[in-house]
Amino acid sequence: MSDPTTDPAFLRDPYPAYAALRSRCPVQQVPTGSGGHSSYLVTGFEEARDALADPRLSKNTAAFFAGKESGRRIHPAVAHTMLATDPPQHTRLRRLVTGSFTTRAVDELRPFIARTTDALLDRWPAGGPVDLVAELAVPLPVIVICELLGVPEPDRAEVRRWSGELFASGAPAVIDAASHSLADYMTGLIADKRSRPGNALLDRLIAARDGDDRLSEEELVSLGVLLLVAGHETTTNFLGNAVLSLLLHPAELQRLRQHPDEIPSALDELLRYDSPVSSATFRFTTEAVTLGGTHIPAGKPVLVAIGAANRDPARWPAPDTLDLDRSPAGHLSFGHGIHRCVGAPLAKAEADIALRKLLTRFPDLRLAVSTEHLVWRRTRLVRGLTALPVLASRT
Repeated sequence: MSDPTTDPAFLRDPYPAYAALRSRCPVQQVPTGSGGHSSYLVTGFEEARDALADPRLSKNTAAFFAGKESGRRIHPAVAHTMLATDPPQHTRLRRLVTGSFTTRAVDELRPFIARTTDALLDRWPAGGPVDLVAELAVPLPVIVICELLGVPEPDRAEVRRWSGELFASGAPAVIDAASHSLADYMTGLIADKRSRPGNALLDRLIAARDGDDRLSEEELVSLGVLLLVAGHETTTNFLGNAVLSLLLHPAELQRLRQHPDEIPSALDELLRYDSPVSSATFRFTTEAVTLGGTHIPAGKPVLVAIGAANRDPARWPAPDTLDLDRSPAGHLSFGHGIHRCVGAPLAKAEADIALRKLLTRFPDLRLAVSTEHLVWRRTRLVRGLTALPVLASRT
């Protein structure tokens, strides 16, 4: 299988390719990279759900790549985050951050999210055009996660740039450099916070490290980087994809304009329909596994195609239709099992507030370009637009 990030047609609409792969077999071996390497690609919903929860599929990338010469220089704080660990290490690390992302904790952030959204929309030019990605989908989650962690405002633009470069498919040198910039920045920020403690989430993680040594220094830096990056990347793509989906489905858009209280229940269908996550992060088999009738030997990489699984007709009738009346419970856009996204409540709160204000303040919101002119990010892991030009008049 050739690299899909080099195919503009696949980036624009990957779902026909996913359907063709899934129809052949929901789990199949595919060539990846050069040198005869291969992975097992999962495109069926039940198979993907099973894979995400199977403890025989490890996320310990350090163990998998030990002794393998890759030529890469990704900083260990980025390469070996909580996402790349298994229990009991993963359990210990996750426990330290879950309290900051509960529904109750997120509800306390909603007034700040609302004020931030209004401030961003206030800057939109009357009538447009305006790039919704650059002027809302990117800055809103960046500001929120940086506020939560305690990242100073002057640093946020650069942090966002480094984060975006981590997903620069086909540019390993750019990815490696960005990983070191983020790790170095987080190391400096932690040192600064030690000298001037505050009440942000990062301060609480420092206290855990310095108080009873539940975190090593390396784990502290890594956890800070992960929260910073994961805290906005998915939400940025979620917002852009959701708005585009609604603009391309006028009846559903009008429905939410007239009944904004339905927006929270619509979020899961929008997530299912066009997931901001294309593929789950790296896994490999620690022993032989049979998945979807396919035998996978031990030591093989497994790629779980979230976007494909969310469009499986065996799970949802007419999966290529955006239907706000369907029950999309169980979609995999936030993952499944012990690695399910800890920040899901925050992402949904940001999307709920942003969509409510967007549809209320700009009732004639519409695309400023044809869909053929939209450009999608070249990355295997996430699915999102580089820009979304819209026209909007104020109420």
